[in-house]
Amino acid sequence: MKKKLAKMDLLLLFFTILYSVLGCIMIFSASSVLTVLKQGVASNYYFIRQCAILGISALAAIIVTRFPLKYYKLLSYLLMVLIGASLVGLLLAGKITNGTKGWYDLGFFNFQPAEFAKSIIIIYLACSYEEIVKRKETRAFIYFIPLFFAEVIALLVLKQPDLGSAIIIGIIALLIFLAVPMPQKTRLRSNLILLAVAVVGVLGCLIFKDKIFTGYQLSRFSFFAPCSEEKRNERLGYQVCNGYIAIKNGGLFGLGFGNSTQKYLYLPEAHTDFIFPIIVEELGLVTGILVILGYIVILLRILKIAKKAPSVSMSLIAYGTCCYLALHILVNLLGVLGLMPLTGVPLPFFSYGGSFAVNAIVMIGITEKVAVERENKKFRDKIASL
Repeated sequence: MKKKLAKMDLLLLFFTILYSVLGCIMIFSASSVLTVLKQGVASNYYFIRQCAILGISALAAIIVTRFPLKYYKLLSYLLMVLIGASLVGLLLAGKITNGTKGWYDLGFFNFQPAEFAKSIIIIYLACSYEEIVKRKETRAFIYFIPLFFAEVIALLVLKQPDLGSAIIIGIIALLIFLAVPMPQKTRLRSNLILLAVAVVGVLGCLIFKDKIFTGYQLSRFSFFAPCSEEKRNERLGYQVCNGYIAIKNGGLFGLGFGNSTQKYLYLPEAHTDFIFPIIVEELGLVTGILVILGYIVILLRILKIAKKAPSVSMSLIAYGTCCYLALHILVNLLGVLGLMPLTGVPLPFFSYGGSFAVNAIVMIGITEKVAVERENKKFRDKIASL
């Protein structure tokens, strides 16, 4: 165990544990009023649940990383079929929350297939593209086959409707596709095809937007001037405006832990999507900036692992994990700051949530496994050179 720990990226591991612990603490503060005044349960209700979720996440990460990476290909194909079936099942018998059929109610834990679809797609694309690269494939359309299946999953998620997760799945798949090493002429043809598909897709969304998106989804794109008189009376504008108030209240150094005023039912989803304004209100803008800098460190460490990975699949898994976390961070922060539409995307390690927390920590665990495999290969190469 000590030998394996020494081969891990310890800085990445440190920040993952640190942010997970801080996330639990901030969830306790942000939800303590909601639980007592509105839900009639103990103030530590969400804190205890999140701690339990982190325990499950750590156990899941340990179990998943025990599998040799060579088995990930077969596992990813099987999981793609299962996740596709579960997404279809949701449309028939899913639990409706905030107008979205996105969860299966398992009692203590609400299972959200869309979250796990993100990690499954990363592993599926990584393994599929390694096989294609090994064959030295020159036909451009072959590279689009795995991408096509990934986008089908994104469309199923959009039908729930879960616009935020669908966008993230689509972009992750696209970014992995663009990172796949392929012959220069094949890359040129692929990019031209991709551009043509993108143009047709955008035009299709504009022409048939009323059939593709719900009215609520379309309303989310009207996000400018959220604190105007007109927007303050709307749910989305109300959320962002109260987020601004929380950030302004905090100033540079905050009101002190537990002293937020916006969590007194002024700011909806204070312990989930809007936890960043609560962090700034209680701990200050300086702490908020430090949190963002910490995220940058996490992403850079993952990119370093991806760059030095010993195989195409391992590199794409780490790169996909980086894209997965980066998109959640970016979409959440831009949304709560009113710089893009709100999409219900959680902030990694800080927002309350079961499926996302498990998924994120498992992907960090797999990335650490890639780092260990890199060190093992370096050791084997060193022995072979003697």
